Amino acid sequence: MSISSTIKSIQDIMRKDVGVDGDAQRLSQLVWMLFLKIFDDRESEWEILQDNYQSPLPEQYRWRNWAANAEGMTGDALKLFLENELFPALQNLESKGGDQRAYVIRSVFEDAYNYMKSGQLIRQVINKIQAGVDFNKAQERHLFGDMYEQLLRDLQAAGNAGEFYTPRAVTEFMVRMVNPRLGEKIMDPACGTGGFLSCSIEHIRRHDVKTVEDEAQLQTSIHGVEKKPMPHLLCTTNMILHGIDVPSNIRHDNTLARPLISWGPSERVDVVVTNPPFGGNEEDGIETNFPAAFRTRETADLFLVLIMQLLKSGGRAALVLPDGFLFGEGIKTRIKEKLLEDCNLHTIVRLPNSVFAPYTSIKTNLLFFTKGAPTQNIWFYEHPLPKGVKAYNKTKPMKVEEFAPLAAWWGSAADNFKSRSENEHAWQVSLADIKARNCNLDCKNPHVGEQEIHDPEVLLAQYNTMQADISALRGQLKDILQAALSAQ
Repeated sequence: MSISSTIKSIQDIMRKDVGVDGDAQRLSQLVWMLFLKIFDDRESEWEILQDNYQSPLPEQYRWRNWAANAEGMTGDALKLFLENELFPALQNLESKGGDQRAYVIRSVFEDAYNYMKSGQLIRQVINKIQAGVDFNKAQERHLFGDMYEQLLRDLQAAGNAGEFYTPRAVTEFMVRMVNPRLGEKIMDPACGTGGFLSCSIEHIRRHDVKTVEDEAQLQTSIHGVEKKPMPHLLCTTNMILHGIDVPSNIRHDNTLARPLISWGPSERVDVVVTNPPFGGNEEDGIETNFPAAFRTRETADLFLVLIMQLLKSGGRAALVLPDGFLFGEGIKTRIKEKLLEDCNLHTIVRLPNSVFAPYTSIKTNLLFFTKGAPTQNIWFYEHPLPKGVKAYNKTKPMKVEEFAPLAAWWGSAADNFKSRSENEHAWQVSLADIKARNCNLDCKNPHVGEQEIHDPEVLLAQYNTMQADISALRGQLKDILQAALSAQ
């Protein structure tokens, strides 16, 4: 049975359990079990490769000793073991001699739950995982990566987690253009399930990792923070899947909860790639961690201010931001002014409306900038929909191959992108023009004529303007008629 079939059959078993309410809980249940199975598979590998390897887990709580036997614990005994022994033990796991693996396991399980009520169904799920997943088989390890992507798409479909997943094509393109390299510190301050971090790992391994020492350096260079327990668990599992043996740099926390000035020079990073949550607000009090000029409760705006603080001089960033930031005023204007003064915002890629559909219809943009020198000019690139495609959807998502023309046009940061030229999709706007627009970055493509607009808010605004014009014209006609009648 294939891994994808195994996962589907597991989810079918979970649907029979009265304690699991909805897809999000099913996925949460499945992922902590997969984490323990994957960790056990990796431990088998570490026991071979490392002399005197010591597991951070007490023997009775290792997967191999309570789960692997298909005829082992089941029914009420299994349910009570999970709830009264395993979970409390993992949530309070202490490190042996500073082993960071214990810290990782404890952070993963601090907000995990066993939702299932039937010990017999739990045993069926465990047996399916044991029989159907062997992470130490090279072929299955590759397939597991594909399956993991499917899990993330399923998580989106659960209805409340669209913020966790950025389309793979967008993630790969952003990482490729920002080009993280070995020896650099890479961070995603809102890492979700770790898509940008896993792409960065693959990118660096492909270009730079040649020796065991190189791999050891890579292991310590990946950093992420995620405040929600479910995506944090997924991200930690994702890092182990991508060969980060001890993902202790993936923290369960809210990056915005620290005062901005507390991020000192030693914590600066070389590269930030992220899709910060947008369209939402932070809890009361978070904004007080930021200077008065930038205090807002809008999450995406606060993350941009934080990223400017986190980057070293010469550090590079790529992030997803909604259209509202580009044309927003007030505090958004002040944030944009700081961005243009402190960083070279060299490129804005304008994505089609449906990239994140159906989870959000908000139009999004990719911003690329380097800290340390002010912006002089901004290149805009309007990414088109493929020919014959009216909109992306779940069955026809964006493909990474679509970015090939943009990647070919991109050029090199080393010569400040001198090879770039304007075309039907690309145009350049000077800093003077941006300032004259009061830092409105919502610059339309000058090479495209008037286009049909379907955005309801835009159409409503146009309708209201037309109604106002009609009312004014009616008033003028009334005045002219009254004047004409008075003259008779």
